[in-house]
Amino acid sequence: MKCLYADFNRLMKSYQDAGLLLFRLGIGGMFMWHGFPKIFGGVEKWAALGKTMATFGITFAPAFWGFMSGFAEFVGGLLIVLGLFYRFASLLLVFNLGVAFVSQMIDGKGLMKASQSLEDGFSFLAAAFVGPGKYSLDEYLHRNKHIN
Repeated sequence: MKCLYADFNRLMKSYQDAGLLLFRLGIGGMFMWHGFPKIFGGVEKWAALGKTMATFGITFAPAFWGFMSGFAEFVGGLLIVLGLFYRFASLLLVFNLGVAFVSQMIDGKGLMKASQSLEDGFSFLAAAFVGPGKYSLDEYLHRNKHIN
């Protein structure tokens, strides 16, 4: 049994970069999908979304904050899919999801509503440490060559 488990682990390790590509395509694509109506929704949509920052005492420029949230989701998701500026994009999404989580909790929506932001935030935090894998533009453009 121990040998079978070791063989299984070796097999899965050989597909590690394919797994990272699947992760990037799946979660990055979903963030693009969620971010698309936000970033292309216009000033009214941005202002409505940006009012969330009032939870933190930030009441100026709600349209700017709403646009930045949509930008983080759509452009951040695109960068995740491409594996370009991957760690930066991951941390941008961690910050965005942290704001979403805290504001949902403060607004009394509870962990059942806020848990998705928390879970996705932890996924992107881990992704920032792991990196995009070899099937990425960062790897292709040799942005990761000084790491290792």
